[in-house]
Amino acid sequence: MVDLVTSVSLWELIKHAGSWVVNLKRASAARKEESVNALRQVILAAQKTSVYIRQINETGLKDHNTEAELSIAWTELSFKLEDLGIDALAKRCRMKGKHWANPTQFAIEELEKADIGLEKMESLANEILSEVRS
Repeated sequence: MVDLVTSVSLWELIKHAGSWVVNLKRASAARKEESVNALRQVILAAQKTSVYIRQINETGLKDHNTEAELSIAWTELSFKLEDLGIDALAKRCRMKGKHWANPTQFAIEELEKADIGLEKMESLANEILSEVRS
């Protein structure tokens, strides 16, 4: 199965997200809206990537155009998140973008050492969204 993880621990990401949410609650409505939109894009990118991974697993066929789209989508998302100060999640998105651009650039050990995958990124984005709305 194809997946990508980063070396930032889940605990570090949750801790960062918590302080970010506290700051966001004091932010302007426009900044909150930008943040909600970026977090929703994480969920959409994770789902789009999951669909592509399912396609690879079911057919055994890779599509370089789809991989290029995923690389660009994850990288652009990392820029948006970075601009909003969601740095830990931005780092993960940037790594996913790099991975889809060149899946062989990371050693298996690097990927196994990290503790974040698509489901966890989507779950964290949903959790942050829930906090922002409360």
